[in-house]
Amino acid sequence: LVWLLVLSLAWLGPALGGEDKDEEVIEEEEKEKKEDEVLSDEIKEEDNVLVLHEHNFARALREHQLLLVEFYAPWCGHCQRLAPAFAQAATELRNESSPARLGKVDATAQTDLATEFGITSYPTLKLFRDGNRTHPLAYTGRMDSQGIVRWMQRRAGPSATLLQDTDTISAFINSQDLVVVGFFKDLRGEAAQAFFEVAAEMVDMTFGVAEAAELFQVYGLSADTVCLFKKFDERQTNFPVDLARGLDTAELTRLLRIHSLQLVMEFTNEVQPVPSPVTVHGSWLPCPHPPPPPQTSNQIFGAKIPHHMLLFLNKSSPEQLSLRDSFRAAAGGFRGEVRWPQGKDMEGGFGTPQPQCPPFPAQVLFVVVDVTGHGADVLPFFGMTAADAPTLRLVKMENNRKYQMEQDNFSDSAIRTFIQAVLDGKVKPHLLSAEPPEDWDTRPVKVLVGKTFEQVAFDETKNVFVKFYAPWCPHCQAMAAAWEELAERYKDREDIVIAEMDSTANELENITIHGYPTLHYFPAGPGRKMVEYKSTRDVETFSRFLENGGTLPEEPP
Repeated sequence: LVWLLVLSLAWLGPALGGEDKDEEVIEEEEKEKKEDEVLSDEIKEEDNVLVLHEHNFARALREHQLLLVEFYAPWCGHCQRLAPAFAQAATELRNESSPARLGKVDATAQTDLATEFGITSYPTLKLFRDGNRTHPLAYTGRMDSQGIVRWMQRRAGPSATLLQDTDTISAFINSQDLVVVGFFKDLRGEAAQAFFEVAAEMVDMTFGVAEAAELFQVYGLSADTVCLFKKFDERQTNFPVDLARGLDTAELTRLLRIHSLQLVMEFTNEVQPVPSPVTVHGSWLPCPHPPPPPQTSNQIFGAKIPHHMLLFLNKSSPEQLSLRDSFRAAAGGFRGEVRWPQGKDMEGGFGTPQPQCPPFPAQVLFVVVDVTGHGADVLPFFGMTAADAPTLRLVKMENNRKYQMEQDNFSDSAIRTFIQAVLDGKVKPHLLSAEPPEDWDTRPVKVLVGKTFEQVAFDETKNVFVKFYAPWCPHCQAMAAAWEELAERYKDREDIVIAEMDSTANELENITIHGYPTLHYFPAGPGRKMVEYKSTRDVETFSRFLENGGTLPEEPP
């Protein structure tokens, strides 16, 4: 039997070896075939997306008037999530016979193209127009199929509809809840061209343009003006073009964002298909590795209003629902306004503004949050539960500082007084703090909370190295073992403390954490000094940093 097995292996060996050789030959032939395909300028498609490389890129630019190209990496998670939406958008544009097409480049394989167009992150989307290879336009739309289609449609056709008579403009204004109409005496002038630029970018709004003198007269205008027409709140808001400065695209965009919002917004959280990056600050959304953008949060956070006043309530309670009336009454004073001569407000506001009366920016956005609905997800960010409703919080968006009344008072006058006190710097922020664990100082890594941070970090007899982390952060998770090993190494040193603090559950008055993990070193001695660690996150580098008193020794030349 042994011999039979040996003979069988002897006979099968060459056969198996030959099969391996055949496979190698086949693989080599397929590789050569792929290389021949790459060298050709033929353009293949995958799900209506053009597959581009250095040999067919020029041809694609020649053949397509508008070409949006995604530079991607096959291993990139964001690219993988974008792929279905990108393909769907390509299909929609193809089906409507649009001159706009979508293409993709594997930037890890096509390194010359990646270098030429300065690709440093994935995915990066660039628009090439009329074959211009030297000045592509960065994509600024939403990262979902609808956002991509709308963004491309605005660039494929006129960004604003020409409105030539009273019937047309009336039907246009009544066609949607919110439209923007630019009244310009010269559609080829600089102000009108700036307006078209804004219209091309703000694809979530509908834009029209008019130059007929009779339409200026109908709407009471005497000079170039951008008008925002709404079916809610004030029905019309006018933004006259400054004769001296012209039309500033950034300022007009900001004003349209602000005044397109309802006086009181309701927070909703309907998930979109593809997540977009969300920073830790500038948003009071919980950030377990950034969530998909909610339905109204794009508007709420996109308006860049510096303070958000939040009313948390249970919408199933009629008594709590009634609190919205006084909340709304308080909102009007902080809306921001466009000032007019002759005492006219922004609802009536026709005519030319006085130079000494510039637009007054909105200071506070009012938002209602239903604690039993979409708002339930944001409650932990405020250290709250549904049982805490009704209650009020004001958030300063630049640093996510939260402010709370000593005793909730829901009258409109009390709300206004509270907000003004915060704006005047007379109210201290309300800081979150978890309770310290019973064993917080028994393990090598000391566990700090808001309540205990000061006494540990600023102990003048200790050198304290603190990791500020978020439980959901993959970078924090990746360095957790190194931090534990570092703490184990120094657990017997009386003058060194290795600690950590969950910054999603604890806040500090004078230290703002902008990303995770953040490492700060607090040296012994007076003065409340703090050094941010920005080097390699490994045990040996950490150790050299500590042994050298909070700095890394210079490497020998």
